[in-house]
Order: sequence, then C-alpha cells, then structure tokens
Amino acid sequence: VSGFLPDPHTIDILAGGELDARALGVPGCVGSIARAPDYRVNWTAGSGQLPLIFSVNSGADTTLVINDPHDNWVCDDDGGEQGLNPSVRFVSPVSGQYDVWVGTYAAGQLQQSTLHVSEVESQ
Repeated sequence: VSGFLPDPHTIDILAGGELDARALGVPGCVGSIARAPDYRVNWTAGSGQLPLIFSVNSGADTTLVINDPHDNWVCDDDGGEQGLNPSVRFVSPVSGQYDVWVGTYAAGQLQQSTLHVSEVESQ
C-alpha cells in the first residue's frame, strides 16, 4: 500500500531459475528466472505522486522481470544505482498485482540477493 514503512521493504531472494527471460520476447528481458514469481506485491495507489521502485542488491549480476497489473512486462539489467544492480521504476504506479522475478546469468545457479521495494530510492 502506498506510504508503507519501513521504506525500503526488503526481501531475501534466491535469484535465478531455469527459464530464459528472453523467451518473453520483450526487449531488455534477460537472465534465468524461476517458473513462479519470486515475490508478489498487491499495490494500492495513493493520492501522492510517489513512484514504486523495485531494485535488487546482490554480489551477482542480477536482472529484474516484472509483470504489472495491466499484464505488461517490464525488465531491467543494470539500471540500478550501484554496480550491476537492476532497477525498475513505475513513475505513476497503478493499483493491482505486480509479479516480480529476480534473474541471474547462470541458468540453474541460484544467487543470494535482496529485493528492495521503495517509493523513494533504488539500489
């Protein structure tokens, strides 16, 4: 829900999987991901103008694959603030379900990572 605390909300994720995100056919979708989402956010948009930001912090080179409430696929590889971290920013997030996958470049090799969900900052 908009205005959540603490911000960022952090979730430990074992990134990676056996599916190739390129199979989605969406530009920028890369990495190996799991069959099921790693995390699901049911978002209720607030009256404020804050963005909804998903980012990952990991020692591995990770990717983000997100299916938004309108069934749009949004992906990122190295758009975060630090190193090879991915980040996706929804400038005017809509209410609904956001399914999130954290991918890696090594198929089948799971990597420790932390997913950050924030209205103010990216990793």
